[in-house]
Amino acid sequence: MRRLLNTLFILSDDIYLSLDGENVLANRGKEVTARYPLHILQNIITFSYSGASPALLGACAKRQIGFAFCTPQGKFLARVTGQSAGNVLLRRTQYRIADNPEESCRISRNMIFGKLFNARWSIERTRRDHGLRVDADKLSAASCQIHALLPQVKEASAPNHLRGLEGVGANAYFGVFDEMILGDKTVFSFKTRNRRPPLDEVNALLSFAYSLLAHNCASALESVGLDSYVGFLHRDRPGRTSLALDLMEEFRPCMADRFILTLINNRMLKASDFDRSESGAVLLNDSGRKSFLESWQKKKQETITHPFLNEKLPWGLIPYVQALLLARYLRGDLDAYPPFLWK
Repeated sequence: MRRLLNTLFILSDDIYLSLDGENVLANRGKEVTARYPLHILQNIITFSYSGASPALLGACAKRQIGFAFCTPQGKFLARVTGQSAGNVLLRRTQYRIADNPEESCRISRNMIFGKLFNARWSIERTRRDHGLRVDADKLSAASCQIHALLPQVKEASAPNHLRGLEGVGANAYFGVFDEMILGDKTVFSFKTRNRRPPLDEVNALLSFAYSLLAHNCASALESVGLDSYVGFLHRDRPGRTSLALDLMEEFRPCMADRFILTLINNRMLKASDFDRSESGAVLLNDSGRKSFLESWQKKKQETITHPFLNEKLPWGLIPYVQALLLARYLRGDLDAYPPFLWK
């Protein structure tokens, strides 16, 4: 259990929540392990299948305390709201901003700033830790190119201009991605980003990781009352969780890409974990997905100090915290959306 930003996170899958007067109780079997006053909470997000009492759900609905149920793996299941849903104002604000290019850019440029900042830091980490095994000059040139884009991103006022800067930074980053791969280059080599379908093992891993990350971000946004389908940089498209794609931008280099580099460089995957179809598509097979998902769940349990809150959190909670910060900005509680800057 952890309380952050007036939100109670239930991380243990054997915790049952109940009501005692004006308090929420966390129960493990017949033992009460924690007690929190309801008046200090704005949201409760549980990753437990054990559930919560109807009395507690009713009390939260009455007080307009958001209550979201997610699976232990982080998939959003449902959100309980009362007769007058408080998040209607939050969503109306989200929709108004999404329809205003200048206001949308004000948020999305911080997300892209975070993406490029984290991409540069990923390059610098490889250059620092493996300087004798990589082309340090090539990595340094890409790092400098991305660094030069950061001030321009902060000043961007039009979505198309921001997309152009993001594209330049992505080209520089993926232009040296193969340099960061230190594993078996006969299996894992990277030339260019391709998808739908991925045409090599590295792109297969990237696509799978991004898919998982997008689902995590969509769950995080829905759990705090935001509409994951209405984005600021990624525009509306039927069936696409555009805001989740916006939110995940800053996590791609540090959560997904570094995770994939760890799998490859530590030789945790091999050629037999992939299947190649007649069309040339390369995908993880059953054994590969099992190894990937087991490592992904372990990665989400590792802790990191959040740069804005300065608190230690598991990686798996980072999208939820960023979703909360985004909701706070939309409500007017923060002057700007603070991106996740990996250090």
